[in-house]
Amino acid sequence: MRITSRLADDRAADPGTVYSSVNPARTHETVAEVALTTAGTFAAACATARERQPAWADVPAPVRGRVLGAVGRIVEANAEVLARLVTREIGKPYAEALGEVREIVDTCEFFLGEGRRLYGETVPSEMPDKQLFTFRNPVGAVAVITAGNFPVAVPSWYLVPALLAGNTVVWKPAEYAAASAHALFALFQAAGLPDGVLQLVFADGEATFAGLAHALESGTIDKVGFTGSTEVGRRIGELCGRHLQSPCLELGGKNPMVVTPSADLDLAVEGALFAGFGTAGQRCTSLGTVIAHRSVHDEFLRRFTAAVEAAPIGDPAGDVVLGPLLDARFAARFEEFLGWIGPHHTVSGSSATGRITEDAARKGFTGDAASGLYYHPVVVAGVTETDDIFRHETFGPLVGVIAYDTLDEAIRLSNLPGYGLSSAIYTNEPDEVFAYRRGVSAGMLSVNNSTSGAEAHLPFGGNGKSGNGSRQSGRWVLDQFTRWQSMNWDYSGRLQKAQMDVADVTPDLGFRL
Repeated sequence: MRITSRLADDRAADPGTVYSSVNPARTHETVAEVALTTAGTFAAACATARERQPAWADVPAPVRGRVLGAVGRIVEANAEVLARLVTREIGKPYAEALGEVREIVDTCEFFLGEGRRLYGETVPSEMPDKQLFTFRNPVGAVAVITAGNFPVAVPSWYLVPALLAGNTVVWKPAEYAAASAHALFALFQAAGLPDGVLQLVFADGEATFAGLAHALESGTIDKVGFTGSTEVGRRIGELCGRHLQSPCLELGGKNPMVVTPSADLDLAVEGALFAGFGTAGQRCTSLGTVIAHRSVHDEFLRRFTAAVEAAPIGDPAGDVVLGPLLDARFAARFEEFLGWIGPHHTVSGSSATGRITEDAARKGFTGDAASGLYYHPVVVAGVTETDDIFRHETFGPLVGVIAYDTLDEAIRLSNLPGYGLSSAIYTNEPDEVFAYRRGVSAGMLSVNNSTSGAEAHLPFGGNGKSGNGSRQSGRWVLDQFTRWQSMNWDYSGRLQKAQMDVADVTPDLGFRL
């Protein structure tokens, strides 16, 4: 399948290179040939988005909400086909892919109603015959750049609220998930979006960055949304800052899970297995380090190791906990992370480390070891707070384990890497829950649940190296895609000056009983 950018008026994109999106479970199988385009095409799409935005903003918000509601119904009707494509293109286990598609539906259902709730307020004035108002206005044209580990759900977190609020969008997805993005774009278009309101641009990172720089300089982009690495997020944040814009950044994570003495260890193991090795550990909310109290550390590690050793691995179309890594570039990077394992560490979880091969087999493995990007899951105990494995995101199936003695120490260790996306604590003591909540820097906290698993109506996002404090999902994301406008209406027929022409009631402040 050959896919190309989808621009307004069916304009052709400038020709660039061709990228092959392959099935990571069978790398000899090409899912799509992707025609990448140039910085000029990206910038031109932004200019078109800016031109088309006023007309889209003039469509009443409840009508825009109905369009997004229709997107949800169309996605739901195509859920299994879309989920199978996601599984084939990025190797996500089918059950997880189906859940990802459900998240699009949930997001659309939520924002269908928000089309009738883009509320402003009437505010009493301090002067007579005068009224004050606030309004939400769309920001304008939005550039959205997304990663491919959640190729359809995460884009919907941007596209749905941005379009609902009256913005137009230029979307640049990851090349290695281009077929899934192309399918999602077609589903959005089927809901009746006017031409040019949503455009899809395929380009590599440098062409995208150059095109974005040109669009910001030209004033054709009013907001940038980015999901990806902390390193690239810094570059985009710096670029936007030069133009006095605040981007919506959702970046990496080194997500901690604290296991306290009162924790249900079986439940904690179940949560750690899903958070650490679901999507092969390639979520921004994947578990990075288990911080286990010294009194339960050894028993937790024993049970966790047994669970990881028993976890089914293989063809993502089957019933497995983890399939292959997303793409060859992530596999190569993960092998670098494995190089951080030192002689003071104890490694468990599988029969080997590194890639699953005939010579380094995994019991019960059901995939194609010769062609697929399959890796052994790794549990690394004996981690110290100075280890790279502890301090940096290891995007892949690797979880570290470290011991703590006091809850204050667990909080310090949770915050030490400098990320602040997701966190979890397993405990049956309410005082520990609230002490951890107060102390942890993460934007999201789960109690007796995993670090992964967002709901469509709760704010999603992080702090520190995980983001700039912006939030996605729920009504909170509307603050990213709207701007508040205040208006005062004086119908007194005379100039009333605020803070000057105000009626004064004089109290007797010296009065005493």
